[in-house]
Amino acid sequence: MSAHHDSHDHGHGHGHDDHHGGASHGTFGSYMIGFVLSVILTAIPFWLVGSGAISNHTTTALVITAFAVVQIVVHMIYFLHMNTKSEGGWTFMAMIFTVVIVAIALSGSLWVMWHLNTNMMPSMADMAKQAQNLP
Repeated sequence: MSAHHDSHDHGHGHGHDDHHGGASHGTFGSYMIGFVLSVILTAIPFWLVGSGAISNHTTTALVITAFAVVQIVVHMIYFLHMNTKSEGGWTFMAMIFTVVIVAIALSGSLWVMWHLNTNMMPSMADMAKQAQNLP
């Protein structure tokens, strides 16, 4: 019975990492890399807006959006420890599913708003014509 007890303790000690699905909890160095990247990815957009380095507002918005997407990826990798190995790949699959659903919801919403604006809002020419017909 003693031998069985010892082998159980020995097996439990090695199986502890499997309980977390092989996901690493990160090291101080990896957290610092994530922190430094997050600060850089925040400072650059602030500088772009504050200095007016890009004169076109649409281009500035697109660049800031790109920085935001990169920062989301940095947070998922360095702070949430998401990768294809954690939880047998299910965490990564859930994230992909979430991204697809959010993309469908956003693109659908933008399409509906554009469609309504195009087909329901009167044009300036129509409004001028109506103004001329007023008594």
